Amino acid sequence: MLNEWTEFQDYAGVVNYTARNKQDTTYLGRFTFDTILDFEGLNRVLTILARGFLFHNEDGSPAEMPRDRIDYAKRGLCAWCSVPDSKKSTPREAWQFGSEFGELHSEFPGLVDENGSGWFHRHVHRVVDFVRKNPEKVSSSAQKKCASIEKGFDHAWQDKVIQMQIPLFAPTTKGQWGLRFDSFLAQALELGPLGSEDPELSPALVERLRSLTPKGVPVEMVETLVAYYFANKTEDSDWVVLPVANFDAYFGTTSFGRKYLRQIPETILERSETGFGLCRYRLEAELDDKQEEKLL
Repeated sequence: MLNEWTEFQDYAGVVNYTARNKQDTTYLGRFTFDTILDFEGLNRVLTILARGFLFHNEDGSPAEMPRDRIDYAKRGLCAWCSVPDSKKSTPREAWQFGSEFGELHSEFPGLVDENGSGWFHRHVHRVVDFVRKNPEKVSSSAQKKCASIEKGFDHAWQDKVIQMQIPLFAPTTKGQWGLRFDSFLAQALELGPLGSEDPELSPALVERLRSLTPKGVPVEMVETLVAYYFANKTEDSDWVVLPVANFDAYFGTTSFGRKYLRQIPETILERSETGFGLCRYRLEAELDDKQEEKLL
């Protein structure tokens, strides 16, 4: 979550489909079942991808004239999101949006195959395959969720990909359609290049966090939250948006959002309630001051 270039690579690279035990969710990569089934946290994923396509070459070096790469970035998003059309589907009219982008395989061979199966679509089905072949290494909950994926994921994802292409002010646009390619590109242009350095907390702040963190709450989670805050805080606000669903995936456990986050006291941070995989938070002023000591 702190090294955004690494995060970009995780969303588009090779996933290690393995698990040591039923608590290990390595096979999910940087995703959770909530992201796969309910698309929670997908906004950040696609914005990170858009920033990578716009501002970086394949080796991570800065790309020239990112605003001239908007069409390229949009094609990259389409390739990543691509899902094959159903063989039984009614042929589309010329004006209708599609969900299959196999024609982009030559431009983005790692993101979509020749059959129109994009990176995310392939990843989800590989997760299901792993769970089915290794029932002794996954939880019963994971097996039930994979059954739900098999029943409805392809159709739901196909609908979502089509929705993401509909312009904001089109007559058919609904307010709850919060995921749009144009929105990801706009956010990417505003946020700029991906960060590749982990923020460093002052020794005094680390010591204070460890003294304030309740027993049973992993202090590493708290330190990561605080580092993320300083990396994303803007000059005009003390509040930072916390992508809870993405942090769940980063930590490899939904216990972060469902258990540990609510146990962090207000002596460390103040936050709003979580909705749609997001909340906002700000640090207690004293902790902000201790980080400032590092900069003096």
